[in-house]
Amino acid sequence: MNFTLLLPAGIGILLLALLVWVLRDARNLGKRGADMGSQEESERSHATYIRQVRQAMAAEDFEFLAARGSHGLSQRTRKERRRIVLAYVCCLRTDFLQLWGLARVISRMSPKVGVAQEFARLRLGLIFSLRYELIRVKIRFGFAPLPELGSLSEIVSRLAIRLETAMREHGERAALAATLASSLDGRRLDSR
Repeated sequence: MNFTLLLPAGIGILLLALLVWVLRDARNLGKRGADMGSQEESERSHATYIRQVRQAMAAEDFEFLAARGSHGLSQRTRKERRRIVLAYVCCLRTDFLQLWGLARVISRMSPKVGVAQEFARLRLGLIFSLRYELIRVKIRFGFAPLPELGSLSEIVSRLAIRLETAMREHGERAALAATLASSLDGRRLDSR
């Protein structure tokens, strides 16, 4: 076989395996995300907690515990906080997947959405998934990827804002169409 054919095929297989792995994890994520807290807590925005997550991963707290407390206490606290940050990242991904699914529904309703916008949505999903997995790996190995957590949260926030704007535009169009239809009906005009 030719190397120029083997390399793209290998990259394609690797990307396909990565996609299957990410989608498999998404199914398990929904089950775990439901156990994370009450309905009221799940309705809160992920941005509400980013400050606490950053504080939980701050090095100063661990240095203080290492200096004042026992080594075991420091390690136990670090492990527990790592678990909390992983839960936060998991909930962040759940938020993203819900918004991403809503974006798919909105794109089906919108006549203006073309291939470029669908490709951009797919690209955003892939970027988010790759960053998510990278952050999870870093956290599991004991690193505190605070800037990456902020950028992941920002992706979800921007998507939420874009979807809110799109839904508002669809609502305005629907209201305008309903007003127009009722005014035509009031004049007994045939709109066909």
